[in-house]
Amino acid sequence: MNQLFDIQEELKKLPDQPGVYIMHDDTDAIIYIGKAKSLTKRVHQYFQASHDEGIKKKQMVEHIDHFEYIITDSELEALVLECNLIKEHRPKYNTMLRDDKTYPYIRVTLGEDYPRVLFARRVLKDKSKYYGPFTSGQSVRETIDLVQKIFKIRTCNRTFPRDMGKDRPCLNYHMKLCDGICTGQISVEAYRENVNRAIEFLNGNDKPVIQDLTCKMQEAAEAYDFEKAAHYRDLIRSVKVCVEKQKITQTGDEDQDIIAIAREGEDAVVQVFFIRNGKMLGRDHFFLHLSEDDTVEEEIEAFLQQFYAGTPVIPKEIYVPVEINNHELLEQWLSEKRGSRVYLQVPKRGQKSKLLQLAQKNAEQVLTQDKERIKKEEGRTIGAMKELSKLLHMEGLSRLEAFDISNTNGFQSVGSMVVFEKGKPLRSDYRKFKIKTVEGPNDYASMKEVLTRRFTHGLEEMKEMQEKGLEPETGSFTRFPDVIMMDGGRGQVNIALEVLDELQLQIPVCGMVKDDHHRTRGLYFHNEEIPMDTHSEAFRLITRLQDEAHRFAITYHKSLRGKAQIQSFLDDIPNIGPARRKALMRTYDSAEAMSQASVEDLLEIPEMNEKAAVSVWEYFHKEKES
Repeated sequence: MNQLFDIQEELKKLPDQPGVYIMHDDTDAIIYIGKAKSLTKRVHQYFQASHDEGIKKKQMVEHIDHFEYIITDSELEALVLECNLIKEHRPKYNTMLRDDKTYPYIRVTLGEDYPRVLFARRVLKDKSKYYGPFTSGQSVRETIDLVQKIFKIRTCNRTFPRDMGKDRPCLNYHMKLCDGICTGQISVEAYRENVNRAIEFLNGNDKPVIQDLTCKMQEAAEAYDFEKAAHYRDLIRSVKVCVEKQKITQTGDEDQDIIAIAREGEDAVVQVFFIRNGKMLGRDHFFLHLSEDDTVEEEIEAFLQQFYAGTPVIPKEIYVPVEINNHELLEQWLSEKRGSRVYLQVPKRGQKSKLLQLAQKNAEQVLTQDKERIKKEEGRTIGAMKELSKLLHMEGLSRLEAFDISNTNGFQSVGSMVVFEKGKPLRSDYRKFKIKTVEGPNDYASMKEVLTRRFTHGLEEMKEMQEKGLEPETGSFTRFPDVIMMDGGRGQVNIALEVLDELQLQIPVCGMVKDDHHRTRGLYFHNEEIPMDTHSEAFRLITRLQDEAHRFAITYHKSLRGKAQIQSFLDDIPNIGPARRKALMRTYDSAEAMSQASVEDLLEIPEMNEKAAVSVWEYFHKEKES
């Protein structure tokens, strides 16, 4: 309890201005974040006996120990700040999305003299043109591959015109998939015409493409060039398959999102149809966990705020099943994010209403089919973390970091760091370490180096970010674990505690103790071994974490060992210096793959000349003859 905070006194100090209020419990954890047009009026309502906001809000008020607030210049600024704070802190009593998804996009780099068509996960504020969001990464890659083949869009990473004439043409040029930009055989204007045709195709106009390919196929057939005719025939088929994957919706040419919701008890599914230029690019669903007194209006409003706060592309029209209380405010916020007017509407009849009904049916189907799967998955992840929290007598565990060392008789020792958040692997935060200061098979010393580098780097990053006023990011070393999980007992735990003590950090350390058969049997925590139920979800989680740390370390060690072996025999080949050795190792991941390459294949590597390519080929050829 915060003895210095008198709620009734602090309520009197609240200003009659827009802003965001943040509720804390007696452990200082943030349990609710809300926005208000008037902070004094809104926050006072929670503490009035006559005011009823439902069971969830009543439970939340009972846990409030103290609150804070941030004044903003407008209600719109309060909405933006509320979205950002909810996403960062994920408070217990706010309605939260269970899914944190990123979608694939097609990116046309119009800011370059010779644009490319690329796969993207993020929409940047650059001169590129983006298409999406799509829900299938595979279909996006297939579409990009098709566009590159049909319109001869370059796939290399070279910068033109700067790099023109510096290297010989790549394999795509010889396969007639590129017009040879690197040799200056196509002008900027001619290449831009190809790009414009590609953009027209991505916009949904496929008829000119099919007509052009059909004409080329017929001309090739008339010239008895049946191989080329078959090539154009296959391209036509690929275009038609690509187009068929997009469902025509007959709603015009505007960009639209159709949003519907299905609910059963405390579980809800929101279904979203993504429509771009009148065609459905895909659909996706999201899970919400609610309280009994949450209304559909509140659920949809919470979803809109969280979903569009993290989605870079906002359509012109968004259709929802019910009217929303903050309709005008949300429209204003969405419009500012998009950069042009956004319409938030409830369709009553016509094609849009039918699409909304279709989305509703899909949401109901997902909720029925996936309810048991969701509960099972939550048991494996969130439920397992709760079990672990109870076992270690620690509240609110979320982030676990596990470390492992791998070597072969001390050769090429490496360390791995894997991260689980809320019971799931967070692969963006995985890290691997090549041991620099330890020689020989000394796992304790190697582990000390890994932990020291990990947390020293984190402290340095944290200092830099604090100086710049930035918050820790996913993938950053600044995000420290709630518990460090060591692959071993007392010895490994003591190494970690020694490092933390030297760096003046206070992070709990737990050892994963194995039996004589190298199987996990329990945890070593606070100088005692804690037995575990081997059938519990917490035990399965610990096993997954341990296996993942081991797998990640072994994989890294194998890659280094393979490269070292390749490098060793390359030293014996004449005409292969450091630059060519590096290029060969980058191109071929094994000696076997290199041995199967012809001289022509080797010449495709920019760093190689004919003399060097022949030397490599002869090295393997003579080896085979002998």
